[in-house]
Amino acid sequence: MSYPRDLVGYAQRPPHADWPGGARLALQIVMNWEEGGERSILHGDEFAETYLHEVPGTAPVAGARNLPIESTYEYGTRAGLWRLLRLFRERAVPISVFAVGMAVERYPQAARAIVDAGHEVVSHGWRWIDYQFVSEEVEREHIRRAVASIERAAGARPLGWYTGRLSPNTRRLVVEEGGFLYDADAYNDDLPYWVEVAGRPHLVVPYTLDNNDMKFGTLHGFSTGDEFFTYLRDAFDVLYAEGGDRPKMMSVGLHMRLVGRPGRIGALARFLDHVQRHEAVWICRRLDIARHWIARHPHGR
Repeated sequence: MSYPRDLVGYAQRPPHADWPGGARLALQIVMNWEEGGERSILHGDEFAETYLHEVPGTAPVAGARNLPIESTYEYGTRAGLWRLLRLFRERAVPISVFAVGMAVERYPQAARAIVDAGHEVVSHGWRWIDYQFVSEEVEREHIRRAVASIERAAGARPLGWYTGRLSPNTRRLVVEEGGFLYDADAYNDDLPYWVEVAGRPHLVVPYTLDNNDMKFGTLHGFSTGDEFFTYLRDAFDVLYAEGGDRPKMMSVGLHMRLVGRPGRIGALARFLDHVQRHEAVWICRRLDIARHWIARHPHGR
């Protein structure tokens, strides 16, 4: 009987990534842009957002706006975005931005600023909602709208996809839509890998939920910047050591309204200090990893 999961992966024989410049580790930083696409009655939802903000466990507000949560989200685009872009500019660090289409529609100038700074804009869906039980027809239309919104605002269509709270149909619908080099809707490896979807090869560049500031917005997650820094540093050190003979990839997930706060961004700066004291680290965009893997590790080889 067939089983739809792959519990083996590369096992004890991962490929040699052959990162540019002989790097031991490819470090990829993601900034999530969800502000303006979260649940709200302003967006046609029945409930206000309750996920990933400053007061975990807040009960949902039905049929009305939740102004404190709306305001908390607004901090992301009003202040956190620019604080983070300044840090990445000062460190010459290129990143990928997981951008929700509806959010981009509401602030296209931010999309242009991200692109002008040399960063990648990845589609993060049309809405920042859970697609688990969204119908296939609606999700297909949302994929199209998300691509179109980013193309209008950023000047080019996205080449990467990440829904996050995906449905059983998401990857197939993304492949059917076409035009993507990869998706990031997986957390199951330290290297990219190929899958076949509807008989077509498709590249997956896994993401992370552990090296992620989302734990500032969840119960029993990170409480201080020091905890965040320590976790990132320890993950980097292990992967860097392993990269001596089998180079790996490390993802870091950020949210503008979370790590963009003054009390947290210092931890991210300290982590970048730690990384940049090491040689043989390739800090890159997710798109750069995808293009490298397609060229050096094509499907079927």
